[in-house]
Amino acid sequence: MSEPFLIGENMTGGYGTGADILHGCTLAVEKGEIAVIVGPNGAGKSTAMKAVFGMLNLREGTVKLGGEDITKLTPQARVGKGMGFVPQTSNIFTSMTVEENLEMGAFIRKDDIRESIEMVYDLFPILRDKRAQAAGELSGGQRQQVAVGRALMTFPKVLMLDEPTAGVSPIVMDELFDRIIAIARTGISILMVEQNARPALEFADKGYVLVQGANGFTGTGKALLANPEVRKSFLGG
Repeated sequence: MSEPFLIGENMTGGYGTGADILHGCTLAVEKGEIAVIVGPNGAGKSTAMKAVFGMLNLREGTVKLGGEDITKLTPQARVGKGMGFVPQTSNIFTSMTVEENLEMGAFIRKDDIRESIEMVYDLFPILRDKRAQAAGELSGGQRQQVAVGRALMTFPKVLMLDEPTAGVSPIVMDELFDRIIAIARTGISILMVEQNARPALEFADKGYVLVQGANGFTGTGKALLANPEVRKSFLGG
């Protein structure tokens, strides 16, 4: 069986010299697939995704992208390899306009970015209307669109999202999920941490339930939703 397009395998480690937060955790996503990480607070969900992006030191385990071992690469180098990461907070430049934020996203590119900006505006039409407005004046959902749009400006092969729907209304959540599905259909792999577990697992190709920094349950999104133990322990019955 061929190796997944992106895989963080048997990841064990934590921040600095502190105690390990991850314990043999494995996350994988295929090309154009959506993988969703869920679990209780403190389970290590965001830490696991940051480990894949190179933001903490692994004592054990490897990260591979397209078959290449990138375990030792910095986050900046991983962006150059095709990884995009949208943190949950502080993910936009609030004093810059929407368009300036998108331009900043293309910092590693040397080509004409105009077409890419238009692609982001096609994906998030409200941003076209607000292109000259300071990003800090936008609603929470619109800020998230700017953050995702900026990450897309690097032409990522993998887009990683840390709780993209945190703090937004159910209607905005559905809109963001629709856009995430549309991005995956272009062939970009999506790895995301999501507190709104039920609706996210509905469309996830793959789901990971983390428990205390380790894999608790793994399966398709629908299989996890149908699992009585997952429902009872992590989805409220």
